[in-house]
Amino acid sequence: MDEFGIIATYFAPLAGEGAFGLKDDAALLPARPGQDLIITTDTVTEGVDFFAFDPSADIARKALRVNLSDLAAKGAVPAHYLLNLSLPHTITPDWLAGFADGLAQDQREFGISLLGGDTGATDGPLSIAVTAFGFVPQGRMIRRNGAKVGDAVYVTGTIGDSGGGLAIFKREKHSLNDADRDTLIARYRVPQPPVAFAEQLRAIAHASVDISDGLIADLGHIASASGVHIAVIGERVPLSAPLRTLWGDEVLLRAVTAGDDYQIAFTAPPGLRGPFSEIGVVEQGSVATLLVRGKEFLIKKPGYRHF
Repeated sequence: MDEFGIIATYFAPLAGEGAFGLKDDAALLPARPGQDLIITTDTVTEGVDFFAFDPSADIARKALRVNLSDLAAKGAVPAHYLLNLSLPHTITPDWLAGFADGLAQDQREFGISLLGGDTGATDGPLSIAVTAFGFVPQGRMIRRNGAKVGDAVYVTGTIGDSGGGLAIFKREKHSLNDADRDTLIARYRVPQPPVAFAEQLRAIAHASVDISDGLIADLGHIASASGVHIAVIGERVPLSAPLRTLWGDEVLLRAVTAGDDYQIAFTAPPGLRGPFSEIGVVEQGSVATLLVRGKEFLIKKPGYRHF
């Protein structure tokens, strides 16, 4: 099947209003009065972000959700996305059908639609680039540079589970039962970004970032942009029971540097309660550091680096 056959068969059914059935050169995105358009893009690549043996539906959902995580961290509600595929010649119709089904599942769950993109062949590994569009009330996007001295630091969900799933795929020895093993693998394959939290986040957060490269590394971006020091109190970092079993005494250091969590870290006034954990404080200074039993812990590699 050629490029146009692939588009017509698998992706045109996913097209939303303004995409013209993917039969034009561009899409039309109407303005929303009183709303700012928020745009983000991420690429996932076989062998780096997922494995060739992963179900194609899971690969599709991960490619989409890593972008929805960015939108949620800005306080935006997702609306549309563009999809660019570089497909190896070994891709089969069954694989494409599963991939399209994964996108369809998430379109229904998050209320989004496909606007367009590009599909091509490659001799290299499978590569998927998604550009996602969301909307936020005018002037209300949450940036990295708003953290204030005296803020508390919060995080949604649990940290490090995806890294644990990756470790299992890399054949790290463990004593997990099947249910706990599958829980960590699922977190690696299909992230669970707190998309529904975006509206509440806008009401409380001064600064925010999604956790993609590691909790300490990404909080470091807030610290740098805001000109503050962020102290993470290790004992407060939320860690799942399966991850504690997997990594034992090493769990904290490995979890806060693992990356691929796609949860949200943010700063806001102290003492708040909600679907998040208070894990640290914002102080005068710079960078983000980890405190364990009140002492600063030296971290040589705070998170994942592409280069």
